[in-house]
Amino acid sequence: MKKLQIPGLILAAILLLAVVGVAAVWAPDRSVEELAPRWAGPPSQFAMVDGMKVHLRDEGPRDDPQPIVLLHGTSASLHTWDGWAAVLQTKHRVIRVDLPGFGLTGPTPDGNYQMPVYSHFVASLLDTLKVQRAVLAGNSLGGYVAWKTAVDYPERVSKLILVDSAGYASAAASVPVGFKLAQMPMLSGLMAHILPRRVVESSLRNVYGDPSKITPELIDRYFELALRAGNRRSLSARFSQNKAGEFEAQVSQIKQPTLILWGGLDRLIPPENAQKFHHDIANSSIVMFDTLGHVGHEEDPAATVAAAQAFLDR
Repeated sequence: MKKLQIPGLILAAILLLAVVGVAAVWAPDRSVEELAPRWAGPPSQFAMVDGMKVHLRDEGPRDDPQPIVLLHGTSASLHTWDGWAAVLQTKHRVIRVDLPGFGLTGPTPDGNYQMPVYSHFVASLLDTLKVQRAVLAGNSLGGYVAWKTAVDYPERVSKLILVDSAGYASAAASVPVGFKLAQMPMLSGLMAHILPRRVVESSLRNVYGDPSKITPELIDRYFELALRAGNRRSLSARFSQNKAGEFEAQVSQIKQPTLILWGGLDRLIPPENAQKFHHDIANSSIVMFDTLGHVGHEEDPAATVAAAQAFLDR
């Protein structure tokens, strides 16, 4: 009898620990209504674009003939551009948006996250805001969306600013753990219901050149907006639907003046890719930031926006 009880107790203990462990990282979806009070205060607004209720901010002088549209990277939001927007809006109309699948905008109606969907979204956003032409600036995925829009809708884009932009097939020196989990089909369903805050923190540390700059408030933002209903499933879908370097042959079609900003400590998209963009885009220039990582616009907004402003003032 005793021999039967010991394994039973061990199994019960294991099950209890498993339940406690899951409960500790259980993170159900949150609605936009729950998240908006903290993350969509003034000057945030929502507009219908391509069948989605899109979260955006539109600031600065309304008579600016060529506004600047800022596009964030994977798992980020329009808030990543706070530092740039504060400076640029003194001279320019600055439009920031949560891209489909991220932030408070959330999933696309049909679950399609291929790059032509994103470039069409940007063109539709410009139509909604009655903007004929704009400067597009984007980081990582946002950079990819920016230059793809410049290729697909060249008449709508006057200049480009690419900040550690995606687009070429390349090997990362280090991938954030959150991205790794989202790309594992066996775990994607589970990750739609759990999200350890430490995974978000680890992922942020991975993309910063100086992780000491990461604050609890910054982790809160990435963590809470990842919980927006549907965002975690959208992330997995986007990774599965897009192939690395799928449109890289189109980079040479870019004719707009282009500024390439890159962090020398970027471990996700290697600094060598800055040279690839510079080589393939005829009218381009590069500014390197040796101590910054993958999200230099967020890590050191003052230095990076100064380079952007100089480019815009030319």
